[in-house]
Amino acid sequence: MIVEAIRRSLMGIAFGGIITFIALTIVNFTDTDVSVSQIWIYMLCSFILGIYFGLASFIFEDNGWSELKATVIHFIMSIAVYFIIALFIAKWIPFTLSAILLSFLVFIVIYVLFWIGYYLYYKKVEESMNTNLRKDD
Repeated sequence: MIVEAIRRSLMGIAFGGIITFIALTIVNFTDTDVSVSQIWIYMLCSFILGIYFGLASFIFEDNGWSELKATVIHFIMSIAVYFIIALFIAKWIPFTLSAILLSFLVFIVIYVLFWIGYYLYYKKVEESMNTNLRKDD
């Protein structure tokens, strides 16, 4: 369990690093002036979010919860963690109603897209497994 948590955390850090690299590439090509301390805090927050999402996947492990319950808990925790970091620590989102609502909407759209992607992937895996089981009969 500990090894799996470390593995998922490292994958989250890698994903946060990729997002940071993309952001730094945009900053570089747009000649935006950014201080090293600001880049540092943004990178740290990306890593924290990556670690969170890596570890939050444990919610979907076999723990007796329905898929709906696990998804709702994951969504609520994810949006809370993201907005705490994005509003108060990294200050990625300005503290205005319109910015918060737009960010909330974008978060929901991205979350739903990921959910649909995983749903379709696991449906395909299920079909493949059922096909293989029928072959063995």
